[in-house]
Amino acid sequence: MAEPIHFYSVGDRYGEFSNFSAYPITLGKKKWPTSEHYFQAQKFENPADREEVRRANSPMLAARLGRDRKKKLRKDWEAVKVGIMRQALEAKFAQHAELKELLLSTGTAKLVEHTGNDSYWGDGGDGTGKNMLGRLLMELREKLSAKSR
Repeated sequence: MAEPIHFYSVGDRYGEFSNFSAYPITLGKKKWPTSEHYFQAQKFENPADREEVRRANSPMLAARLGRDRKKKLRKDWEAVKVGIMRQALEAKFAQHAELKELLLSTGTAKLVEHTGNDSYWGDGGDGTGKNMLGRLLMELREKLSAKSR
């Protein structure tokens, strides 16, 4: 079994897997600077709030805006967030051939977003987190791999 692949910072090896990596995506007839911008914007009911996030000049600012609870959160957010992340990742890896190749090059290795900052999308830093981002990437890798067989 291959060694797990840890990723987090965009400057590190496999940093392209981070939602902060500078790979624009087009979804919903709009161009988003990063998958983080898209994901964070989808949290909000108000189109003006979503647009403010889309126009944020960095993924860090988009993430900060996405945590702003003065803006009205979608009522169904908890139910739809994984599907929205899946959609963002599918767009990112479909729209950037080099990313698709990088993802496929990881073979069957476990992909882990390694960070103490997040125990839902990441591993919580100690492996106790859900690693949902890593799981979705592995799911996508399997789907892309099946298509290319």
